[in-house]
Amino acid sequence: MSDIRFIMIGVALIFSGFLILGIFGENYQSANIETSEFEKCFEYSDDNEPVSIDCSEKILSQNIFFGLVVALITIGTIALIKGVRGDWDSKVKPEDMVGPSKDNRMDGKDS
Repeated sequence: MSDIRFIMIGVALIFSGFLILGIFGENYQSANIETSEFEKCFEYSDDNEPVSIDCSEKILSQNIFFGLVVALITIGTIALIKGVRGDWDSKVKPEDMVGPSKDNRMDGKDS
């Protein structure tokens, strides 16, 4: 028996990790190319000239972003595995169960 809550949380976290990487990842991939090809890094904007910045700062921000996305996907994978392997749904106490059963009927008669 699986625990559907962890499965839903895991799928949502994995999906959001890939979505964030797809939307914002383009801004963080240029640091390695600039460092290896030009040995100078630039900050680009739409209305100003490119500004020269320290390459180590740009690579550090790129690694932090990538680490956060990987952590999000990893947490989602752990939650997904926990949900698939879990059996918390079947370990409900009899007094906490809801729904029709012979023990919880008001009139005590079979209908």
